[in-house]
Amino acid sequence: MENKLKYDVVVMGGGISGSMAAVAAASSGAKTLIVESHGFLGGTLTANGVGPMMTFHAGDKLAIRGFTDQLIERLKRQGKSPGHIFDTVGFTYSVTPFDAEAMKHELELMVTESGGEILYHTMLAGVKAEDGRIVSIKVCNKSGLTDIEASVFIDGTGDGDLSVGAGAEFTKGRESDGAMQPMTLKMKMYNVNIPKVKEYIHAHPEDFPLYNGDTSIIEKAPRLSVGGFDSLFRKAKERGEISIQRENVLFFETNNPGEVILNTTRILGHDPTDAFSLSLAEMEGRKQCRELELFVRKYIPGFENAVVESTGPNIGVRSSRQIKGVYTLTAEDLLEQKLFDDTIAHSGYPIDIHSPDGEGTKHQKLEWGGMYSIPYSCMITNSVKNLIVIGRCISATFEAQAAMRTTPTTGAIGHAGGVAAAYAAKHGVNVQDVDIKAVQAQLKAQGAHLEI
Repeated sequence: MENKLKYDVVVMGGGISGSMAAVAAASSGAKTLIVESHGFLGGTLTANGVGPMMTFHAGDKLAIRGFTDQLIERLKRQGKSPGHIFDTVGFTYSVTPFDAEAMKHELELMVTESGGEILYHTMLAGVKAEDGRIVSIKVCNKSGLTDIEASVFIDGTGDGDLSVGAGAEFTKGRESDGAMQPMTLKMKMYNVNIPKVKEYIHAHPEDFPLYNGDTSIIEKAPRLSVGGFDSLFRKAKERGEISIQRENVLFFETNNPGEVILNTTRILGHDPTDAFSLSLAEMEGRKQCRELELFVRKYIPGFENAVVESTGPNIGVRSSRQIKGVYTLTAEDLLEQKLFDDTIAHSGYPIDIHSPDGEGTKHQKLEWGGMYSIPYSCMITNSVKNLIVIGRCISATFEAQAAMRTTPTTGAIGHAGGVAAAYAAKHGVNVQDVDIKAVQAQLKAQGAHLEI
C-alpha cells in the first residue's frame, strides 16, 4: 500500500543548503517538507565530518549572512562555536569551527521553529514528470514507498539526483575529460596537544610554505588551522608508510580544544554517482585514514596520544554532476566579479581545485576583499518548470564550481532557493517566472547580504 503526501515546497536533501532552503521556504509561508537520507541534518558538516565552514567573509566584510550566519550565532550563544575566526592556514579570510552534534540539533530547531517538517531515513526512489513539470517524487523508507506531491521541488541532493530524475540536462566533472575532484574521507582525532604542535611549527617554518617564514600567524586565532608538515609527509611517503597522493597535511581544530579534523586523504578516480564506485572510494578512504593515524602519531609532535574519534562517517564529495541551467557560472564571472541583475548571493571564497590527476591543488584568488555574485538563473533549468537546484550542483563550470561549493556559500544559495520556491508556490508561477526583485527583497528582509 502506498501513501501520498502533498506540500507547497519539498526539499530533497538535508545538507546545509537544503536545511537553509527549508528554513527560508517555511519562514516565507510555504508548507514545507525536507527529506533526508540520514537521521539528522547538516550534510557534509555532520554526515561527512567536514569542518570548519569557510569562508563567510570577503576581506573584512561579512559576505554571507541571513539564516546561514544565524545558525552560527545560535551555536555561539551555546558555546558550541567560537564564530568566525582568522584563518591561520593563511589561505582565506576566516574559518568557522563548530561542534557537529550541536549543529545537528540546532538545524532541526531552525527548521521546526520556522514551521517546516522533517522526514529522516528516506531516499529518493523515483521522479514522475509530465510536460516539463515534476508531478511527484517517490521515496523509500521504513514505511515503504510513498508518493509526495508539491508545487515546487528543491534539489539539495548535492549530486543532482532529483534533477536528473526529472530529465534535466547535466555535465559531470571536468569539461575536457569528465574527471572529478578527488573525494576525501575526513578523520577526527581528539587529545591532540595543540601547544606542542605549535612549538614544532614555530621551530620549523620551512615545513609550512604558506607562511613564507613567518609562523606568528598561528597565534592569531583561538583555534588552530594549519597546512604543512611537508618534510615529515615526504619522508613517510619515501618509506612507504603513506600512499596518499597529496603534498602535505591539512587539519583544523574544532570548537572543542584539542579535537582536530584532518582533511588529508585523497581518493582519486572514483565516481560519487555510481554506487559501486562510491563504495570502493569509502574503503580506500578508510585505508588512507589508517595510514594517516599511524603517521601523525609517529611523526607530528603533539599527536603522540591522539585518539581517532571518527572517520567520515561518509566520504566527502567535492564535485560530481552540474545541472545545465538557464545560465552557467564561469571562472571569468568570478574573477571579474560580474554583478548579475538576478544576484541572490555573494561569496569571497577562491577557486580551489584539488587535482583529479594526483598531487597538487590549484588556486585562483580575487584581490583582497573581492566578492563575486551568484545569479538565480544558475539554479533553474529551461526544461523543468517547478524545479530549483541548490548547493554544489548548480549550473557552473568545473572551475567556478570549485569556488562556490563550500558550505557558507551553498547555505546562502539554499536560502535563496527556499525564498524563490515559496514565491513560486504562493503565486502559482513557474520557477523561471518568479519576480526576482520580490525574491531579493524577501532575502534582504531575512537578513541576507546582497549588496557589493
